[in-house]
Amino acid sequence: MSDFNSVSPTNDVLNQFSLQAPNANTTDELGKNEFMELMIAQLNNQNPLEPQDNGAFIAELAQFSSLEEMQGLTSTVEGFASSYQSTQALQASSMVGRSVLVNASTGPTSMAGTIGGVVDLPASTSDLRISVLNSSGELVNQYEMGQQVAGQVSFLWEGKNKAGDQMPAGQYTIKAEANYGGKTEQINTMLSANVDSVSIGSDSSITLNLAGMGGIPLNEVRQIN
Repeated sequence: MSDFNSVSPTNDVLNQFSLQAPNANTTDELGKNEFMELMIAQLNNQNPLEPQDNGAFIAELAQFSSLEEMQGLTSTVEGFASSYQSTQALQASSMVGRSVLVNASTGPTSMAGTIGGVVDLPASTSDLRISVLNSSGELVNQYEMGQQVAGQVSFLWEGKNKAGDQMPAGQYTIKAEANYGGKTEQINTMLSANVDSVSIGSDSSITLNLAGMGGIPLNEVRQIN
């Protein structure tokens, strides 16, 4: 009577599979096609006197099913990510030529020679003061805006000093101060800036290039005007 070969270990079957497909592209991952071929190779090389039991076979089928589902899920997620990035890029490109509000205290004068923005008051104040300083830190003009409730308070500097003279174009700093219980606190400001162009990085990050302010990430835009 002829002797049968013993059951081949998984590593042996993997080696046999590799020898059967010498021209296949090498990869560290086992795809569903390779998984199925491996399983068939295992069945072909099993000991007929001691065949694989039903439980083990069903377990391998379950693994194959899980592998296929995960590959399908990965493709779906990648598709969603690509679609989301494309939508973001399209939305960002439509902002070119428009004005946006960003967290900043220093910015350039507009084509009209003005600077507009918003003071973000965390609480109501009895007195809000806005000061305009030039690049040397010298006071150019100052506005007493009186009592203001919590929230966003808009302002517009028309580009003139206290004497009413038009100031030259350039970078100016807006300083907002609010009175709380007799104490003066500096408040964050948001300035308006024009979007000149949009850049998309190699990692799909989107940067808005603002006139006179440089580039800022899209997620730092507080408002589109």
